[in-house]
Amino acid sequence: MSVWTIIVVILMLGLLVTIHELGHYWTATLLKIKAFEVSIFVGPKLFKWKNKKGVDFSIRCIPFGAYVLFTQVDENGNAVESDDPELLVNQPRFKRLLVSLAGPLMNIILGIVIFAALNCAIGFTSLDIAKAPENSQLYSQQYTPGDTIVEVNGHKVFSQLDYYYEGEIATSQLEPLNLKLKSQQTGEYYDLTLTPEIGKRPMIGVTAYTDCNNKYNSWEIVSVDENQNGGKPVLKAGDYLVSVDGKNTCDEDFNDFLATRDEGDTLKLTYIRNGETFTTDCIKTMITYANPRGVYLVSYPVNSVDRFFRALGYAAKMPVTVANVSAKSIRDVFVGKEKVYNMVSGPVGVTTAVSDVVDDVDDSIEEKVVSVFMLSGYISIGLAFTNLLPIPGLDGVQIVLIIAEMIIGRHLSKKTENVINAIGFVLLIVLVLFALASDVIRIFVGG
Repeated sequence: MSVWTIIVVILMLGLLVTIHELGHYWTATLLKIKAFEVSIFVGPKLFKWKNKKGVDFSIRCIPFGAYVLFTQVDENGNAVESDDPELLVNQPRFKRLLVSLAGPLMNIILGIVIFAALNCAIGFTSLDIAKAPENSQLYSQQYTPGDTIVEVNGHKVFSQLDYYYEGEIATSQLEPLNLKLKSQQTGEYYDLTLTPEIGKRPMIGVTAYTDCNNKYNSWEIVSVDENQNGGKPVLKAGDYLVSVDGKNTCDEDFNDFLATRDEGDTLKLTYIRNGETFTTDCIKTMITYANPRGVYLVSYPVNSVDRFFRALGYAAKMPVTVANVSAKSIRDVFVGKEKVYNMVSGPVGVTTAVSDVVDDVDDSIEEKVVSVFMLSGYISIGLAFTNLLPIPGLDGVQIVLIIAEMIIGRHLSKKTENVINAIGFVLLIVLVLFALASDVIRIFVGG
């Protein structure tokens, strides 16, 4: 893990939290609610000033977090009670609720802005289907290239991420895939069922880009079958497979060469991972396979007004997509389809994800910048939903308390608030420990 990774993580999380806190402040200002201090980042002050309303602003030296004070504090750091009608605590409940919701909403807006900017800058992937290659499942179907996927196996999809989850994760490649499409010509809906042709043969167990248009003159691995090497996979997605038993994967007769190896034979795989070359033994294993589905989504550059609004539309749907896929992923954990440690990611997990992007020697600077912004968009939207949890220190606990007050028509007793906060604090400790343990397990399992 490089110094650049640490810097990117600190700046990313610091800016996302700052935008979150400014959402609270801007909403309070619009509602004429008094704020005493706005701190951008934490630690010793670098710069400070007062605005016309007497609010203390400061930029501090550690770009990790931010906060807004809506209550005056004394020299000992205790809140000063006051009947001032401009204070947040003395405001009507709906105003306090709006201020609490403003932080998560600002993170959602920021996520949409990031994805909209990326879509406009580098183009966007639609849900329109491209022409299917021969011998694929889609090729034999009656369809028109350019028609749009609207449902997969009865589940509505909003973006390519939804399709990837429903079509690649939730549904095995060996199972039929049901698609509902919308005709671009008539606007009518129609259904397709993609049925795989299943077979078995000794294989290395990888899906790869085989055009060899890369600097290593090799196959770039897209995915690895869990049964590779007798159930102990050697390769990972993102590796470059250079040769098998000394035979280069880009040679024209490579597949013929590979076919001469039988089930149980030990192959020497030479591959490149993050710039380093490795040679590892791998047993050729009998693997069940299916012909490819042939569903490829069309990417468009933003070069017209129509494309511009489509790019914005896909960006605006990202919060729905993130919520949808996250909820289904959590469900997969409870039904045993996903490992429990993959449900939550903490600071270590975020840092690892950034490191995979920043420290990847095979990506250009432009690709790394795009990946970091994309990751920031996902994290910003994720922070919004996380902050809605009823846990002390997060907006969710205030939202729960305010809604409870609205229901019963009066302030909750101090005892009730303390009970809610105590329960939330226990949940916070459990969540932090679980996130840390999940990050550590993922590192060891992934390693």
